[in-house]
Amino acid sequence: MKDRQFCDTGNQYRSAIFPATDEERRAAEASRDALLASGRFARVFTTIEPAAAFHPAEDYHQDYYRKNPLRYAYYRRSCGRDARVEELWGSAH
Repeated sequence: MKDRQFCDTGNQYRSAIFPATDEERRAAEASRDALLASGRFARVFTTIEPAAAFHPAEDYHQDYYRKNPLRYAYYRRSCGRDARVEELWGSAH
């Protein structure tokens, strides 16, 4: 879905690729096109946009899963993240 990652919704959760070179852009486009051609998804919402200034998230967001393992494990289970990933990609993800 657009602007969403499992339980989290909003523009800040959108997926995007920011290639730094033409080669990276071509690789991202080829990957997107192959995924669409596979028929696994009807649409791919991940945008491919030119790289620009990068602003790291606040410290408390960095390595959140390591700093808060119980909360992260609860999030993964309660949002159905693991089940959805397995549904889409199989157990070898």
